[in-house]
This record gives sequence, structure tokens and C-alpha cells, in this order.
Amino acid sequence: MELTLYYATNRKHVGRDRMHPTSYGTKFSDDGMENLRFGVVTVQAEDAEVNRHLGKRMKGCGVGDGEELGGYLAKCAKSADISAYEEKLSGDIHENSQSDVKLGSQALFANVEAVMRNASDVLVYIHGFNVSWAEAVGSALALQLMLRNAPGRDPKQDVVVVLFSWPSDGMALPWVSYKSDRSEAAGSGAAVGRAFLKVRDYLAGIRDGAKKGGREVCGQDIHLLCHSMGNYVLQNALARVADFTPGNVLPRIFEHVFLCAPDVDDNALEKGQPLANLDQIARQVTIYFNREDKAMVVSDYTKGNPERLGGAGAARPTLLHNKISQVDCTPVVHGVTEHSYYQTGSINADIRASIDGWPQDDTRRPRQRSATTENVWVMKPV
Repeated sequence: MELTLYYATNRKHVGRDRMHPTSYGTKFSDDGMENLRFGVVTVQAEDAEVNRHLGKRMKGCGVGDGEELGGYLAKCAKSADISAYEEKLSGDIHENSQSDVKLGSQALFANVEAVMRNASDVLVYIHGFNVSWAEAVGSALALQLMLRNAPGRDPKQDVVVVLFSWPSDGMALPWVSYKSDRSEAAGSGAAVGRAFLKVRDYLAGIRDGAKKGGREVCGQDIHLLCHSMGNYVLQNALARVADFTPGNVLPRIFEHVFLCAPDVDDNALEKGQPLANLDQIARQVTIYFNREDKAMVVSDYTKGNPERLGGAGAARPTLLHNKISQVDCTPVVHGVTEHSYYQTGSINADIRASIDGWPQDDTRRPRQRSATTENVWVMKPV
């Protein structure tokens, strides 16, 4: 089967042709860490192998092993066709002051809008620590396939994943790699924030055009999913959005934001903390955490970080905004999926249910409300 993925990246391209690179590497773009390249990746995969992973029964966690599927697709992605959108822009003059400007972002937005008008929501995906370009593509495609095949999904609603890939080392050196990636995640936050602002302006243009008799708003939604250190990228992106937003309230860009195994401080969503205004950019926010996530333990103790949000959830759940819910995945997470469980069975299906607009207390969800905290849910084995 042929799989297509839209992407944005601030990684440096590999190969002589930046419009058709062979890959993207572990460093920032030569044009700076905020420089974004937009494009499309096409990956060839075997139907039988994809379906085997999608149909795999997971112990206590439903059907579908998106993590193994992502690993297989990462191998396929090493020989993928990469096509970046053409740009025509002078670097020494602001784009609004130039005539005949051609932006890769506008080409991507136009293509994605066309897909959305065919009854498809969009999920922007920001990967985490220790992820190469090929692994990022594999994970994003696996996420797209898992969501499209989730049990209980709305058959009339499709989901398209758009990958944002930042220069995560893709190395397994526990000290050097983590510190390098955390620094690059902070730098990439400005690039993501810049991309969010571009989305804001594009959506505003559609709404303004509709009021003047132009094309109508499509009625589909844009969501955001950040995994692991991708949440730290988001944390830094919010600061950039705030810097370029008039007034005291950030623009609402997303319908639902999913914070999966978030490698940020467990008080990051409280007043005065870096993610305190996250609720302003989304209608709903859901945190997924696992108390047995060894990656969170490593981040806590060997890297000198405070308790992580992805380890046991928010430090003080009652202080969170009423838009924010938490899901304790510990009872259904087993083995190697302990950190990438958002790709797995019933947890992935729970994310799809939110994309389809199910209420948090919908009885079809395989979870129950915490006995002590109103906004915390606990996944149940299935």
C-alpha cells in the first residue's frame, strides 16, 4: 500500500536537492532553527504487514499495536519519496512586504484544507525524545492508521495526521542525547509557535472570506497530540504565540489537545507555570499518563528534573482548568508500550473517541472516573 503523510520540519535536509531530499538529519536547518520546510512524504508498505500490526490483540488493551507498526513503517520510510513545497521568498525582507511570494506553508494549508472539506479532521503530531526522521515518519503514519481503524470510530469521519518533526538526536546516549534533545526541543518551540501563528492567520482568512461571501468554513476540526518531550516543544511554542498575540488571551486554534506521556513538570499547567494558558488554544485538553513509565523515572532521577506530568499526572488535579481531563493508563499498559501507549489498542481508541466528539463521561469509553478526583479517569482492561 502507498501511504501519504504531510509534514513540517526545522531539520536540515539530507542530499543536494532541498526540494527532494533523501531524508532530514539531526541538526537545525541551515537557514536557522525557526526555518520551516513543508512537504509530503510517500511511503510504500506491505498490506499484510500493516494489517498484522493493526489486528494484533494487546493484553488488556484491545486491538492494535501501533508502536510495532511504527517501527516497521520507520524502516519503510528510509526509502520514502520526500517532496518539499516550493518557496519563493527573500530572507532579508518581511514576507508581507514582498510581491509574488510563494510559501510552503500556504501550499500545505491549501492541500490539507481540501482534505478536510472531504470530511476529515486533522491531528498535528509532535514527537518526543530520541527520534530520528525515519522514526518520526513511521510513528506519524502508524498513528494515522491506528486512528483510522479504531473500533467504535465514526465511519463518516476520517483523520489525517500532520507531522511536525524537530531535530531529536535519534541516539541512545542517556546523558548527552537527552540534554541535546531538550535544548533542541526548546529551540524548536519557537518554530512550532511560528507555525501555530501561520495556522491562526490562515483560519482567520477563511473566516473573514466566508463573511464576505467567499468559501464557507468546512466545519472540521484541528487537534494536536504531543508525545513525551514534544510537550516541552509545545511549552516553548506557547511562549512564542503569546509574544505575537495582542491582548492577554491566546487564539483558540485546536479543538482537542492530547498530552501523551508528557515530559514536563507535573505542575506545568498550574497558574503562573509555562502551560498555564494551554486551555486558551483548545476547547479541551486531555493528559494521558502511566505510573510505571520508566522513561518518566529516568527523566526524574537521572536527569535531575522534578516529577513529570507523564508519571503520575498533575501534582494538584483540583487546580487545573475545567477544560482539562486526565487519564491514568497504568492498568492497561504492559511491556515495551509503557512510554508509547498512545499508539496502542483501547488508549488510541480513546483518543479517536475524543476526536469524534464523545463526552469524557461517555459510557462507551473503557474507563471509569476516579473515586477521589472529578477530572481524573482510569482506563479499564478490555
